[in-house]
Amino acid sequence: MPVYAVVGGQWGDEGKGKVIDMLAGKAHVVIRAQGGDNAGHTIVNPQGKFALHLVPAGIFNPSTLCIIGPGVALNPTALVAELDELHARGVQTGNLRISDRAHLILPYHVLFDSLQEEERGNGGLGTTGRGIGPTYVDKVSRKGIRAGDLLSPERFSSKVAHAAERIAPILGTAGLTLSVDDICSSYLAIADRLRGQIGEVSVAIQDAIDRDETILIEGAQGSLLDLDHGTYPYVTSSSPTVAGLCLGAGIGPRYLSQALGVFKAYSTRVGTGPMPTELDDEVGTFLRQEGHEYGTTTGRPRRCGWFDAVVGRHSAIVNGFDGIVLTRLDILDKLEELKVCVAYELDGVRIHHMPSSVEELDRCVPIYETLPGWSRPVAHVREWDELPLEAQTYVKRLESLMRVPITHVGIGESREDMIVLNADGD
Repeated sequence: MPVYAVVGGQWGDEGKGKVIDMLAGKAHVVIRAQGGDNAGHTIVNPQGKFALHLVPAGIFNPSTLCIIGPGVALNPTALVAELDELHARGVQTGNLRISDRAHLILPYHVLFDSLQEEERGNGGLGTTGRGIGPTYVDKVSRKGIRAGDLLSPERFSSKVAHAAERIAPILGTAGLTLSVDDICSSYLAIADRLRGQIGEVSVAIQDAIDRDETILIEGAQGSLLDLDHGTYPYVTSSSPTVAGLCLGAGIGPRYLSQALGVFKAYSTRVGTGPMPTELDDEVGTFLRQEGHEYGTTTGRPRRCGWFDAVVGRHSAIVNGFDGIVLTRLDILDKLEELKVCVAYELDGVRIHHMPSSVEELDRCVPIYETLPGWSRPVAHVREWDELPLEAQTYVKRLESLMRVPITHVGIGESREDMIVLNADGD
């Protein structure tokens, strides 16, 4: 039962898109399991460079069944815009299926997202404002509207009208109104277009499992943004961990054969929240510029810093990774020396774990280990033993700190820019 889960090990933006694209070429089914269009996967393949926000990365292989799973917060308008862009570039999307259980993002969710962030003031969470959080709130409070409701215009219209009546007083205090007719008109028009692709997907998934086909579960965001195990409250509204992916895809954990964690060779974060190894200096600026570290979805500059093995180990434990894909090693080419955070000092005490309290994590002072850089390009390298010894040493040190084998090393944007290691690390 070859079922693979690919999860970000840090705060997102680790290069999962490249890894998923690489694996999707051999997958029969690719499932996007959680999150919404607040996530962005950059794909570089022979067809060009693409930014995917909802559509699974397997879409470039017409024979691969691509599924937007029940755990996804789905904005139909954003999905159609993404499909139109793919079609304009010659990518066919007839292999896409949408779970009728996926919850819909509606215009009032986007309004609530903005209003709530404004209310937080200086304590804002740095959300993307896409309505993801309010959609999951409605889901948990049993007030959500699902993709399957689009298939029944009468049912969908009734639920929207009921929601509008419920939230009218809230919007009224902000001087906002909601048009039920406009929502129903636009969403039901989209429903006509997607009608043949929305439905029950669990049968197709189980059939693939029974046929022993390869299934790839695609995660969005990163494990350190998980509701339970991340830097709460500066987290996303779903569970971007291996367990969360199984739940969001509708695949029992016993079917999972391998869990891969994707880590960038340094640290980045978008938005607010603690980041112990953040660099507000020339090295941080170098990493941002050299790595083009700007959000795929929002374009916001990413905060950059040294690799944090403390949170990396936390992520590895929470997810139970079988292997790690380390990406963007080439971005470090020009640095004469590198630092890795191996522990924290919290209020004068050395600790080796990530505190659950963000207030404590904010007080953590990183304890660094310094390693020599290689000061020469590695983007052309395709074999492990061709990497500079200093680069090999850096990779193996990260592996030992996280106690999970690094199975792949990324040294460029495209799927071919990858060094594959065997179990012995060569």
